[in-house]
Amino acid sequence: MDKVNLEDKLSRIHEHWSPKIVGELNGQHVKLAKIEGTFDWHHHAEEDELFLVIDGEFRMEFRDRSVQLAVGEFLIVPRGVEHRPVAEREASILLFEPITTRNTGNVVTDRTVEHPERL
Repeated sequence: MDKVNLEDKLSRIHEHWSPKIVGELNGQHVKLAKIEGTFDWHHHAEEDELFLVIDGEFRMEFRDRSVQLAVGEFLIVPRGVEHRPVAEREASILLFEPITTRNTGNVVTDRTVEHPERL
């Protein structure tokens, strides 16, 4: 039972769109990621995802609307909903999602991370 310092863990992340595992509970991963630019359209058939902004801001695009998120705000994307995150400048986020969740969901791209690193 060790505490996790988010600032320390984020300082170890140097690439974008490559989530790192920083915790696990009840079949869920807690992940940190740095994002910048536009991610791929995708959905997760079986998993909901929570995105919490730690630093910066980004918008979550859906096919029919967009939601802008700033520091201290979070959004839950329900399973089956197609989405793509977009960050005009670098942002740091915390993700809370089932262990089975692949970062690119139903698609495989050059950004797919099959086995996220643990920090």
